[in-house]
Amino acid sequence: MADPGTFLAAAAVGILGGVHCLGMCGGIVGAISMGHAGQRGPGLDLLLAYNLGRMASYVIAGALAGWLGATLLGGLPAGQQVLQGVAAIFLVLLGFYIGGWWPVLARLERAGGLLWRRIEPLGRRFLPVRHAGQALVVGGLWGWLPCGLVYSVLAWSLSAGGALEGAALMGAFALGTLPNLLLMGVFAARLAGFVRRPWVRQFAGAAIALYGGWMLLSLPAG
Repeated sequence: MADPGTFLAAAAVGILGGVHCLGMCGGIVGAISMGHAGQRGPGLDLLLAYNLGRMASYVIAGALAGWLGATLLGGLPAGQQVLQGVAAIFLVLLGFYIGGWWPVLARLERAGGLLWRRIEPLGRRFLPVRHAGQALVVGGLWGWLPCGLVYSVLAWSLSAGGALEGAALMGAFALGTLPNLLLMGVFAARLAGFVRRPWVRQFAGAAIALYGGWMLLSLPAG
């Protein structure tokens, strides 16, 4: 099982990645936070249900990634270190992406769009959201929205060591994203102006890239 520091780091990536979440999920969260059909208001019950579904989809994806990593390379000599190296590189690229220096992960998001085009119409069947059950389903489906942030942490989950560890890592990341998306639903306009400031994105991107670089340098030589 990964050490507690790894889970704290995953949660920190989720918090710092909040500057990216506004662009990816802000429209969805804003629509749900308007409340029940025809009623303006914070709609916190809907917002909580949406995020619960979204987080559940992350945990499921993390379990699959952790199982896949353990199955493919977990039993090979230094296999875990190889996967950790891949995860570290993804975090560095994520930092560059969020900071606006090198949007290479946008290509990965476009590739993920092939799956998303099949999932997205299912979510539209539950719009407009009128109750928490619909919001839960919408969140579970929209959790598969193509996102370089999520993909980078999924690459990290490959090195977690197993399905349970991968699920826990993605769960910690999901908890880190929760405050930003809850606040986004209530203070969307104010947050939008804040996170669009270049220095905010650059600070978050630099922090993530530096952590990825530290992970890479911490791997055993060879």
